[in-house]
Amino acid sequence: MTEELKELLLNNDIETAAQIVGKLSPEEAAIILSEAGEHTIPLARALESDFLADVIVLLDPPVQQKIVEGLHDDELQEVMEDVSVDDTVDIIEDLPETAARRIAEEDEILALLEERKFSVLKPLLSSMNEIDLAEVFEHVKEEDLPVLFRILPKDLAADMFVEIESDTQEKLLKKLSDKEVKAVMDELFLDDTVDLIEEMPANVVKRLLAQSDNETRTYINELLKYPKDSAGSIMTIEFVRFLPDMTVEKAFDRIRETAIDKETIYTCYVTDTSNKLIGLVTAKDLMLAKKNALIGDIMEDNVIYVNTQDDKEAVARKISDYGFLAIPVVDDERRLVGIVTVDDAMDVIEEENTEDIEAMAGVLHESKPYLKTGVFSIWKNRVPWLLILLVSATFTGLILNKFENMLSTAMLACVPMLMDTGGNSGSQASVTVIRSLALGEVETKDTGRVLWKEFRVSLLLATTLAVACFAKLQLVDRLIFGFSGYEVRPCLVVSLALFCTVVMAKFVGCLLPLFVKKIHLDPAAVASPFITTIVDALSLIIFCGLSTLILPVA
Repeated sequence: MTEELKELLLNNDIETAAQIVGKLSPEEAAIILSEAGEHTIPLARALESDFLADVIVLLDPPVQQKIVEGLHDDELQEVMEDVSVDDTVDIIEDLPETAARRIAEEDEILALLEERKFSVLKPLLSSMNEIDLAEVFEHVKEEDLPVLFRILPKDLAADMFVEIESDTQEKLLKKLSDKEVKAVMDELFLDDTVDLIEEMPANVVKRLLAQSDNETRTYINELLKYPKDSAGSIMTIEFVRFLPDMTVEKAFDRIRETAIDKETIYTCYVTDTSNKLIGLVTAKDLMLAKKNALIGDIMEDNVIYVNTQDDKEAVARKISDYGFLAIPVVDDERRLVGIVTVDDAMDVIEEENTEDIEAMAGVLHESKPYLKTGVFSIWKNRVPWLLILLVSATFTGLILNKFENMLSTAMLACVPMLMDTGGNSGSQASVTVIRSLALGEVETKDTGRVLWKEFRVSLLLATTLAVACFAKLQLVDRLIFGFSGYEVRPCLVVSLALFCTVVMAKFVGCLLPLFVKKIHLDPAAVASPFITTIVDALSLIIFCGLSTLILPVA
């Protein structure tokens, strides 16, 4: 290191030092960073990321570790994006797992697996989150799935197994021995086991059940009896239960004895001797109470609960509304049979939202991820609605054919604008109402209030759009582009038709979802695909009717 650089670093003039180092070769810069001592991190941070990427691969492992641990996440990510996978793997081999985890992405892990460097992989994977691990497993070759699975700690392997896609689970189960399958089953929570069984083919289910004990099989069969969309189908029976005459000290002893097998211990439930739900206590309540206090004295007896037959989407919404970590599930006699946890509620909300979005787009629901869904399956899910809408759209063609000879070319040119504006206006209203219905903000009994609100909104929007349309036809189409046929009278007809179309579209858009909900169908699945077709047909009737009434025949 030159005297000039030493002087700059001593004076903490890092920026100037970085400018000098940045003009050197990577080899020379690597020597300077190695000798910079306490200034290594500030100097590395001041260098250009692509230049530091060339330098870091040349450094000794201790300096590499110092830089990897010293840079912020965004700085490190920017640097490592310019480092090749092979070079990153070489760096990872010499780093402790905590530092290696910061730069080990999916490509590096797969490369380590390909090279069979298990001594590096094992501590690295053991420090990872199960969600990140599941993402890696989705890209592992089928023959390597059991290899990677076997080097994971048992509890982490089970947690990761729940997160991977069902087809990957099936491939992995086929590769594992009966002993390994039993080990996985023993670590899974019962609700996760039920979810797994519901998605597996019969031969795999038979093998899974064969590796379960009698008690587990009994519980699984009981949970499978509940309707698919009910709270009972997503609940878990693994929760902590107290009796009201227990002391806080005894309650803590019970938690210590059973917590390892429970899905949550932050909220515990109190029942009488016949298992009827009478209250709940939180971990905070227990920690703040005296050891000899009775559970019955500190419990909350105003418990919000759901029934096993309640719709799972309503249950998930209730958890979201109240901010619960879990909600108790009771039978018709208010006996506590399970709980629904917040993670299961989030899965339900995601699933229901996905189905609604697909239904609004006229697509049948597909449970597999998009990239894993076959082309034929996608075609099969999309074609029914397209065929239905194709047939229904013939009505607009019939209307246009009937009035085509009565309209001028200029007037016909306005048809797409009217239909598109009407369709967009109807979609705005329908999406708003469908969302409000889904969130419970609006019910069918509110139809009058919804119509009155949307009517007032439609008048404001229709007036704005009609004025803008008239100005556009007169100033742009007629004066600037010189299109013929856009005299004042035809332009007024188009603007009036647009006004009526927007009002009508808002009316249809908000009323149709409410009507569909009233007859107990899914508003997203039924209302949205038909709104555009209905609005298109009505907007053509309005436009053609006004044109023939006000304007002379072309």
